[in-house]
Amino acid sequence: MNKVVVISGATGMSGCETVKQLLKKDYIIIAFDNFFASSIDSLNESKDHKNLFFFEYDINNDAHMNSLEKFVLEKSTGKDLYFINYAAVVHTKYFYSPESTFQTNVLGMKKFLDLAIRLKASRFINCSTSEVYSMNSYKEGGVKEDDVLALVTAESSQRTSYATGKLMTEFFMKEAIDKNLIKGCSIRFANVYSNDELFAEHIIPYTIDSLMKSNTITLFENAKNTFRTFLHNYDSCSGVISLLEAKECLDGTIYNIGTEEEIAIVDLVKLIASKMNISNLEIKYQGVRSADPVRRLLNTDKIRAKTAWTPKVSLEKGIEMCLEFKKKLFQSI
Repeated sequence: MNKVVVISGATGMSGCETVKQLLKKDYIIIAFDNFFASSIDSLNESKDHKNLFFFEYDINNDAHMNSLEKFVLEKSTGKDLYFINYAAVVHTKYFYSPESTFQTNVLGMKKFLDLAIRLKASRFINCSTSEVYSMNSYKEGGVKEDDVLALVTAESSQRTSYATGKLMTEFFMKEAIDKNLIKGCSIRFANVYSNDELFAEHIIPYTIDSLMKSNTITLFENAKNTFRTFLHNYDSCSGVISLLEAKECLDGTIYNIGTEEEIAIVDLVKLIASKMNISNLEIKYQGVRSADPVRRLLNTDKIRAKTAWTPKVSLEKGIEMCLEFKKKLFQSI
């Protein structure tokens, strides 16, 4: 294979799965992560592969990026060179802290994009977020990529700082393509989850971890009326690769990746409890998460029309996969 892919945030739940899928397709992978919210353990299946070169680097560290540039230049000579940017401060608790997200999510992405252009990479995938839809996250049939956005201002909630930063990266991506510097696109994902999310703060792993300790779980008050769709990382990453490999899609525009399986958060918790054979579930409610849209549903007609991508893992199957992983993890301890 004469294709090299440089991946930031490679030990996160999307990065590590993308590494796995690309190695099966015989790509050469140059990957890095600073383990901000992940671990090298997430690459256990891949780390000894002859086509994977991994570095413990920080996207915000100039010395690290200079070293990466030299290595990529050496390995990619005479080969097609692609970049995928997963590096981001993503956990919801950080959405309310503009400073903690700006450095990595905005400046880090721009440095990574500039590096790709400098190295004459031909393709760049920018991972954005469905958070940009903010309080306009639902309509019948799902929100589309070109729908007008309605972002909550700082006066109401700092949560939108994360979405605003990610939105800025979409502008960086589009400008680079309009100037014919590179080919690429931006992706807005639904709520992504994985079997092996090691730093569990999202609702699915949080629920599983809580119910493994007792039959009681505490949710925000909003959860009583909040609906979401959930996308297994196998499907989110296969979507990324589908776009990476479809040159006609790399026009600087945006693609939603998600499912149509909308579920109330309360019903999600009940579903997980039933899969764990918990019949006496007790749900407590405490606090309110500000600027949290009641519903979020993405329209994915665009990616389905332009590629062969379609989600393969149903929510029920995905939860079963998560529980099976947890079971094996505890048996090995």
